[in-house]
Amino acid sequence: MRDRLQECIDKAMRDLGLDPQVPGARLERPANPNYGDWSSNVSLVAAKTVGRNPRDLAGELAAVISASPPPHLVNVEVAGAGFVNFHLEPGYLHEVLVDVVIQGERDYARSQLGKGERVQIEFVSANPTGPLHVGNGWWGAYGDSLARVMARCGYEVSREYYVNDTGGQIRRLGMSLLARLRGEPVPQEGYQGAYVAELAKSYEGPDDDVMTAGRWAAEVILENIKRTCQSMGIHFDEWYSQASIEESGAVAQTIAILAERNLVEEEGGATWLRSTKLGDSRDRVLIKSNGDPTYLAGDLAYHRDKFIVRGFDRVIDVFGADHHGQVASLLSGVRALGIDPDRLEVKLGQMVSLVDGQAAGKMSKRAGNFVPLDDLIADIGPDATRLLSLMSSVDQATTLDLDLVRQQSMDNPVYYVQYAHARIASIDRVAKERGLALAPLSQVNLSLLAHERELELLRCLDELPDVLVEACEARAPSKITTWVRALAGRFHGFYHDCPVLGSAGGEGVDPDLMQARWWLVEAVRIGLAIGLDLLGVRAPESM
Repeated sequence: MRDRLQECIDKAMRDLGLDPQVPGARLERPANPNYGDWSSNVSLVAAKTVGRNPRDLAGELAAVISASPPPHLVNVEVAGAGFVNFHLEPGYLHEVLVDVVIQGERDYARSQLGKGERVQIEFVSANPTGPLHVGNGWWGAYGDSLARVMARCGYEVSREYYVNDTGGQIRRLGMSLLARLRGEPVPQEGYQGAYVAELAKSYEGPDDDVMTAGRWAAEVILENIKRTCQSMGIHFDEWYSQASIEESGAVAQTIAILAERNLVEEEGGATWLRSTKLGDSRDRVLIKSNGDPTYLAGDLAYHRDKFIVRGFDRVIDVFGADHHGQVASLLSGVRALGIDPDRLEVKLGQMVSLVDGQAAGKMSKRAGNFVPLDDLIADIGPDATRLLSLMSSVDQATTLDLDLVRQQSMDNPVYYVQYAHARIASIDRVAKERGLALAPLSQVNLSLLAHERELELLRCLDELPDVLVEACEARAPSKITTWVRALAGRFHGFYHDCPVLGSAGGEGVDPDLMQARWWLVEAVRIGLAIGLDLLGVRAPESM
């Protein structure tokens, strides 16, 4: 319907001798339904360019469109300073129902926005020096859901976990394990957690080789991380080893490329990237004076591999808030390699706080004081863990009330959403028990769907394709969560006010209306299934 209205607006602009391509013009659904089903600001943004009064221009546009209206258009009105509002009859919403049902879970709300662009999303990437905890694993669902959203929008998406399996943290891990093995205190800079003592019980390697012990422990920990991710439905296409980058000579090759661009200099025994030549606020160290490469050197070799060797068109890195200081240097380094920094997006996930009688302490694997993600999943379940992490934007801090989440009530947002799908399944079960059959859609009178509860559901289903695109463009799966919660809320209202099957004796609902409502329920099921799948959350048939 929006496309039809936009075509009418464009034609009316041309009929008035105006260019229909107006920067900033939007056709949107008004927040207040009294302002119509759709509203355009085209007159407001075009008036200054063409030297016209915006309200007068809106009146002329309304008159032209009203003279040859598209199907379902009842009235065009001018509002405020020059908005053009469109009021539609419900028939267009009945077409939405048909679209949802015919296209189904596979094809409804699917876009070709990405046009096959190859995108790599790197997320979680927690150092394998301890179990995933809530602090570093919370945004795993974000990366996975973003991948699902972008794939549905026509991108070719690859999910990647960067395994930091070399360097100082592996030495400290090995040092900590060997100290536990000998029954000695773990050094202050080591990892204090009880998990290190458990690892020491299984270690059978040399007791004097820190790197061997550290890498063995990291491999065991990484397998545990993989199981944790799998328990949340998080899939990675690639587990990429940092050690493989360093051992392949890619770091030295990357620095050589930068040197060829006259962007590398030696000073004070260290090797520097002269990123100030590219507008950075300061130069960055690539190789320390002791000969060890910095994180930046490894990151640049890794991103050179992403963009140049493997040929991704776009890379999205999902980091924790503690990586904020790395963003500027990474973008400068990417630019130094001749890669357009606009092809690299960095999303910073903010902190999560758990409220469970008392606030969780500071989460740190090294101190051994953290909340394992496995414990949270075991407590509230993978669906709740995912949905709750996707309720707010990635750049907003989150406070999670565990007591509320544990409640099986409508106050629990996870229960609220999943219970809507379970209610739909219960309608189908009752119908089967009564021997009722759903008539072919082509034989059903959908015009009987005129109750405001029914129309609310259809309007919400109509919004999903736009919400999907908005979520993709903004890299914000939380928009899908908001939509799913809205659809679930509207369905609960419909379920209360609009009986579908009537009483056990078949009384109370006209048979034709029953068929129309039953198909509406099926359309809602499809919408919920799509939305929940994008979030990686199950659509249960019973609660």
